[in-house]
Amino acid sequence: MSNTVIREFHQARWNEPIVTELSVKGERGVLLPEPEEEILAETGELDIGDIRRKTPLNLPEINQPRLVRHYSRLTQEMMGSDNTLGISQGTCTLKYNPKVQEHLALDSRIADVHPLQDCSTMQGILEIMYRTDLMMRELAGMAKFSFLPSGGGQAIYTNAQIVKKYHEAKGNTHKTEIVTTLHSHPVDAAASSTLGYKIITLMPDPVTGLPNWDEYNAALSDKTAAIFITNPEDTGIFNDRIDEFVAAAHEKGAVCVYDQANANALLGIARAGDAGFDLMHFNLHKTFSAPHGSDGPGCGAIGCGEEFVNFMPKPTVEKKDDFYYLDHDRSESIGIVKFYMGNVPAVLKAYMWCRMLGIEGLKQVAVTSVMNNQYMLAEILEKVPGVALKYDTGKRRMEQTRLSFEPLMEATGCGAVDVNHRIVDYGISELWMSHHPFTVPEPFTPEPCESYNKDDIDYYVEVLRRISEECKTDPEMVKSAPHKAARHAPIGIPETSSEEDFEKLATTWRAYVKRFK
Repeated sequence: MSNTVIREFHQARWNEPIVTELSVKGERGVLLPEPEEEILAETGELDIGDIRRKTPLNLPEINQPRLVRHYSRLTQEMMGSDNTLGISQGTCTLKYNPKVQEHLALDSRIADVHPLQDCSTMQGILEIMYRTDLMMRELAGMAKFSFLPSGGGQAIYTNAQIVKKYHEAKGNTHKTEIVTTLHSHPVDAAASSTLGYKIITLMPDPVTGLPNWDEYNAALSDKTAAIFITNPEDTGIFNDRIDEFVAAAHEKGAVCVYDQANANALLGIARAGDAGFDLMHFNLHKTFSAPHGSDGPGCGAIGCGEEFVNFMPKPTVEKKDDFYYLDHDRSESIGIVKFYMGNVPAVLKAYMWCRMLGIEGLKQVAVTSVMNNQYMLAEILEKVPGVALKYDTGKRRMEQTRLSFEPLMEATGCGAVDVNHRIVDYGISELWMSHHPFTVPEPFTPEPCESYNKDDIDYYVEVLRRISEECKTDPEMVKSAPHKAARHAPIGIPETSSEEDFEKLATTWRAYVKRFK
């Protein structure tokens, strides 16, 4: 029996309306002053003419106290990395984001910079972006970085665009295929497919979990435009023959693209460039401690080898005679992939994090991440009934592990979805099961990165152990969970299907009103 004490948890439930529904005509949270006489005398009346909106913005009218209460209540109904363990969210690397980074990102010298300012008036942030580029080059073994893509998905798509532009420049019209693996991130296939490429997906070897070497070589041909590979794959298994995979692709004239969104186990240890990759990306909003943003407020930092520099998206940040500037004059560039300068605060936070840690600190991040995972994996397999480890059981996992509740399902009728709902009742965010389809039965993928100590991991393992026991003694209680959460169950997204019910989803207020009002 574990000595770990489980904390009492019950989440607030406010049934809070959408902020637009709180609108009361005429209410204001802030009253803007009229322009002062001195300012008008200096500038004159502004003639905005044709740029004035034809209709006013449909913004909620709400007083300040009600607005504060509204957002305070919403935060009480969320389970973020600041108030719970992010170990459940494997592949997401939910680590602690130092608050000093958040404070500096709100500094007016950063927050008030407008991207259309003259470069001479924002030398500070341009220097930070330039220096971060140099840091990423060193960590990845690349020749150039761009911070324009707003997430890992867009980074993959941008690299796929570079692949296409590169082959077009060489007249390689026969390069029509992309090779990837099943346990690489699905966007590696999806983004390339969007550009018209035929996708060849390699299934994992049933023993090792990695792509079979002979099948890989059979998939390569003169038609192969590129390989897109995540390593370690989302099983947590590192392909230690990756340089051979790259060399084989290069022999066919293919570009080699490294999806290194999950780099937490490799910082200062292994570099994409040293393995021969031509293109790659880091997720600054994961590995480099900017808050996790997925395809939204993140930064998919793409790196390239020397041969691909001219194809990078524009603008790039350059330096000449101690002057930093944005270079828009790039004739071979794939063009603009993001307005202005991308997510600058994410770059700033990554820069600060790297400077605070230094290269030895970054290596320690990788070492601690892997050690935490080894400890957690051993504890789960020993103490949590109904868990199985798929693929090469003698192979060390890196920063995360794809596990399976298949034995638990067979013994109790409760599987990963049920555990996923019940874990919320213990104050832990839901399990990351895997990308659909479930190639590992009843999957879950924890990732105890460097932010968590032994007590955190012990607590997490004890919660899983208790839920596993509950599945035996009271399966209906587990199946009807969560019981202490803000919302009982997700709406409109079947968790056992890869198909979402789009008729029940509304991503904007207008769509919500149209469908449900």
